Amino acid sequence: MNRFLSHATNRIDAKGRVSVPSMFRAVLARSGVEELYVWQDFVFPAISMAGPDVLERFERMIGSQDPFSLEANKMSLLIHGGGVFMKLDGEGRLLVTDFIRDFTGITDQVTFAGRGDHFQLWAPAAFEEMQSQARKDRTASS
Repeated sequence: MNRFLSHATNRIDAKGRVSVPSMFRAVLARSGVEELYVWQDFVFPAISMAGPDVLERFERMIGSQDPFSLEANKMSLLIHGGGVFMKLDGEGRLLVTDFIRDFTGITDQVTFAGRGDHFQLWAPAAFEEMQSQARKDRTASS
């Protein structure tokens, strides 16, 4: 199944690279993804990553609206202004750039979190806190 599931925390090396978990690389390989669309999450202090098909889906949503509408322009600002393309190196590592660090607060470790059709990069403490809060909120509403 081509879904990003689970989470893992990896250390950033001295050159600013981090190994993407093998389970996530396997999903990318099965999907034929060579270049990642990377965007600043709309809700969480996380960076989201997926194949370019996700960008195409976002652009179809924008294209279905009046191009001069405030909503279409806000969405474009988030999708295009808050996104970049990145590639993994030959060993499955990702360079943790200022684009990633500044938005997430990541320093020396990265938590990778599966989100179904994409995965995210989190500062480990922020991920643990958000996951714990989500669990509490879900338990309280049951």
